[in-house]
Order: sequence, then C-alpha cells, then structure tokens
Amino acid sequence: MAWDEWDQLKSQAAERGSTNMRLNQLAPDGGGGGGDLVVNQDDLGAVGHEAHGLHGDLHGQADVVGMGVDKHGSGSTMQAATELSNSNFALGDSLSLTVEIWTSQVKSLLDACALISNHLDFSKKLHANDDAEIAAAVKGRDGSGRSVSELSKYFK
Repeated sequence: MAWDEWDQLKSQAAERGSTNMRLNQLAPDGGGGGGDLVVNQDDLGAVGHEAHGLHGDLHGQADVVGMGVDKHGSGSTMQAATELSNSNFALGDSLSLTVEIWTSQVKSLLDACALISNHLDFSKKLHANDDAEIAAAVKGRDGSGRSVSELSKYFK
C-alpha cells in the first residue's frame, strides 16, 4: 500500500471520529455472545482421546497400501492396478492413482490426529503447571488464596 493511500485512509478515519482499530473480530453490535473462552481439562482430554482413537482406527482399517502385501511390497489394490495396466485396461492407471492419493490423504489425516492428540496432551500439562505456579504466586503470606477484591487493589 502506498504512503499516499495510507495517509488518505488515516484522514478518512479521523473524519469519521474513529480512533479504534478493529482486526479480525465482530463488529461491536455483531453478536458472538461475549465472555471469555473457557476450556476445561476434561474438554481437552476428551478431544485428545477422540483424536487418539481416530488415529488408531484409521491406522488399522484405512491402510489400503499395506493390505494383502505381496513379496514386492505392493498391496492388493496396487496388485490389481498393475494387473489391469498389464492387461491394457485404462482402469489400472486410474486405480493406481487413486491408491496413491488415498494413501497420501490417510497419512495426512493420521499425522493431523497424532498432532492434535499430542498437542492437547502437551497443552493440558503446560497449563496445569502454569496454574500451579500462578496459584503459588497469588497465595497470601498465611498460604491462603487472595480474594479478587484484594487483588483489584493492585490494578487501580
């Protein structure tokens, strides 16, 4: 964006009396429910557990390339594709391409499930440690927690 255009946009915003900048958010009157994002440890655990389960199910059931592997390492579907191609059926090349794409997509999905599961496990542990550190820092001299009104004094 050229500087002239930037200056023009700034002056137009100043004429409207707008001093706020809003990026990637709803307009003030645009719904959204307000409030903070709240995620409980149980929620993270449930999502991580489902991702782990999906990974296991996919790995065991969607592995087209590995099913019925012959001595050359080709799965049964690729063996069929080769036989069809050797018999001059155009379907052989299409089936081979389908297996390659399917295998790539399954591997990507397996990687995504593993990443989600591992990330949520890591997040759970990290935030539990953060919570413990914050709780230790916020405790009063006698070991009891400080009230919100007591903490508010520091932010005036």
